[in-house]
Amino acid sequence: MSRPARVRILPAALRHNLARARELAPGCPVWAVVKADAYGHGIAAALAGFAQADGLALVEFDRALSLRQAGWQRPLLMLEGAFSPDDVGHAAQARLSLVVHQPDQLRWLASLPSGAGLEVFVKLNTGMNRLGFPPAALPEALAALRSLPGIGRVHAMTHFANADRPGGADAPLARFQAALPDPAIGVSLANSAAIFDVPAARRGWLRPGIMLYGASPFADRPAITLGLRPAMRFESRLIAVQSLSPGDAVGYGGGFVASAAMRIGVVATGYADGYPRHAPTGTPVAVSGVRTRVVGRVSMDMLTVDLSSLPQARPGDPVELWGEQVPVDEVAAHAGTIGYELLCAIAPRVTRLIED
Repeated sequence: MSRPARVRILPAALRHNLARARELAPGCPVWAVVKADAYGHGIAAALAGFAQADGLALVEFDRALSLRQAGWQRPLLMLEGAFSPDDVGHAAQARLSLVVHQPDQLRWLASLPSGAGLEVFVKLNTGMNRLGFPPAALPEALAALRSLPGIGRVHAMTHFANADRPGGADAPLARFQAALPDPAIGVSLANSAAIFDVPAARRGWLRPGIMLYGASPFADRPAITLGLRPAMRFESRLIAVQSLSPGDAVGYGGGFVASAAMRIGVVATGYADGYPRHAPTGTPVAVSGVRTRVVGRVSMDMLTVDLSSLPQARPGDPVELWGEQVPVDEVAAHAGTIGYELLCAIAPRVTRLIED
């Protein structure tokens, strides 16, 4: 028998969230971002949930080749481009599209044979200051690419650092637009936050990421208010119940002390399963459909929860760590992190189920 800690992935929710992106930007082609094993949801689930996407975007070349072997025939975009000259050849062979964000990558593309038809997206640095050419270098980069016999369609793209803040994309978008030598060139601009809040970025290829998995790109706006559905349920069960007297402490360090007689439940999930170790007392959790709270320190294999509002709770009762009753963003906020990290951090030992 396996431990009761498990993750249920819901492709129907992935499909719903993809449709939500299309609803916000009708007519725009969509790169469904599936990097980091589809934000921890698994490539198999992503293939089921994003079958209607126009393309998939990721950073791992081995995963891109696996997607081809699994039968994905539509475009695949490598968001960090080639990491070595060999990657250029692999991209041409597997019909991958490449982001180009620095001069070495331009030089590597010169090795492509005539007619390879490799699609590229030139990335501009408009304020994120991670990857990309300075806007003033765009005309030269475009000219270099268009002179290469192995290059097909050429697009321009950028990534917004602050699209989740009011007006946060205005200046980067203006820099991008001013740099374009040809207004007809294809573009890719909108991440999840921009799809919701930056109408001027809803053109060309969209690149939704976190919204596809049912979490919010905004710190102050829950996913449910954005019309999104959680695609991951992290579940376990109670494996013990303890009765505390006033003054009794719980767990390592005794960080939680009962102020009155109470019952606590022990859940078969800990930080070795991907639950955040720094989730403090008060972090929400649901037992048998009733929201309650974590108490005491999260340990490697277990955590403890307050059963004061659940007098009938007993070992074997179901627990939702995050999902429909407890949004992952809410757990993340209590733990001082973001939903992205929690979704990506589920450990390999946790049983994964795809339910449709």
